[in-house]
Amino acid sequence: QVQLVESGGGLVQTGGSLRLSCAASGFTFSTFAMGWFRQAPGKEREFVAAISWSSTNFDYADSLKGRFTISRDNAKNTVYLQMNSLKPEDTAIYYCAKSRTVNRVVLNTADITAWGQGTQVTVSS
Repeated sequence: QVQLVESGGGLVQTGGSLRLSCAASGFTFSTFAMGWFRQAPGKEREFVAAISWSSTNFDYADSLKGRFTISRDNAKNTVYLQMNSLKPEDTAIYYCAKSRTVNRVVLNTADITAWGQGTQVTVSS
């Protein structure tokens, strides 16, 4: 049973920061790329960031480059998303995702084999 459990969401003001965590279990975490996606009300789930199995490859949505940083700790089976300079348009449910890939980090939803339950991030004006 693959399980991904997100934490760290909450309510912050514009310009604030949050760090999301995703605890993974039920698979060999260190052999798969991992990612974060988000979904706002009325919107499709969209790609946020991804990281390869060994933290050597990264990808970010263009609008998020420079503000968001993805990282992972394979010893802890955990992937993180550091979010800085948050904007109201970042408000969404953020989902941790297990990729079917190992090194490739340019991901679509079709690449995802498991999703977390999501954690709400709300950025106030």
